[in-house]
Amino acid sequence: MNTRIPLYPVLFSEQEKVLLQSEDFKVSAWVYPSGVLAVGLENSRGRLVVLPYQGQMIWSAVFDGCDLTMTNLFEQPRPSPTVIDTYGCFMFHSGLLRNGCPAPDDTHALHGEMPCAPMDTAWLEIGEGVVSLGGTYQYAKGFGDRYRATPSVTLRADSALFDIDMDVTNLAGKPMELMYMAHMNYAYVAGARFVEPLGMQRLRLRTSVPDHVKPTPDWSAYMAQLAEHPAQLACLDTPALYDPEIVFFFDDVGADASGHAHFLLDHPNGAAFYTRYRPKEFEHAARWILHSPDQQVAAFVLPSTCEPEGYNAEKAKGHVRVLAAGASASFSVTTGYLNARERQTLLG
Repeated sequence: MNTRIPLYPVLFSEQEKVLLQSEDFKVSAWVYPSGVLAVGLENSRGRLVVLPYQGQMIWSAVFDGCDLTMTNLFEQPRPSPTVIDTYGCFMFHSGLLRNGCPAPDDTHALHGEMPCAPMDTAWLEIGEGVVSLGGTYQYAKGFGDRYRATPSVTLRADSALFDIDMDVTNLAGKPMELMYMAHMNYAYVAGARFVEPLGMQRLRLRTSVPDHVKPTPDWSAYMAQLAEHPAQLACLDTPALYDPEIVFFFDDVGADASGHAHFLLDHPNGAAFYTRYRPKEFEHAARWILHSPDQQVAAFVLPSTCEPEGYNAEKAKGHVRVLAAGASASFSVTTGYLNARERQTLLG
């Protein structure tokens, strides 16, 4: 039987405080100098830093001494209603009413309202060999939508893999539109290779150019090559060509007998970053690569209910889901780090 322990902002202080400790886990809490509240979930392999009251963003992830988080401009999380002003985390929940990069005819913020949402509640849940951080956020807009989001992150004893979950319930008396992406900003690893052991029907290059992307002649020429032969970017070996960013879309990814798709970023030393999810929950997926002087990221798979091209574009494609009044939707991703032995054991 699991034990739930409610959290309250008064528990947090500038001095890091241990909330609980066992043979398997240590959970601590503190306040960054910026004022953002944080919880550390730690096991024998490493540590997650989660922001329980700011969208339940996972600020950082380090396992076996390997930093999983993108290189970024931020030394600490900043209090912000939008993700663009604190874009340095390992993972955020993108959505839920709107997702992706807004086009000029869109009115929503980058990646929607959920990434930095002011969470209403937070709690710890302790079970046999697991510790979770959960919380709720209730969105309501006069004459508009009303929903409850319940994200959670779960760490297991002695494992560098962890679960990221999101449940959303439409509390309004009318249908709501739903767009969601599990936005994991993995670190760029020089020489790493993209691996999709079960394949996909098609890999496509994003050809639209968002406002924040400023093309160069070399980049444009490379994009023309990738548009014809997207599979040629299989290894992170030409970083000068990954600035500005490159985004791919996946069509009809393969799944195993249990319904899971598997994606890896294989490191030259035999270790790997790893993600699995169910395509029945996430009909779409993307890949985001960037190597600039200030930001380096190799988001090898971003499971999503839609592509990240903004509301109007996704609506026109028929990619915006509709959640009936009172209905719920659930999403789950398992992700993290595999050492060389685990990588070999997982898929051979």
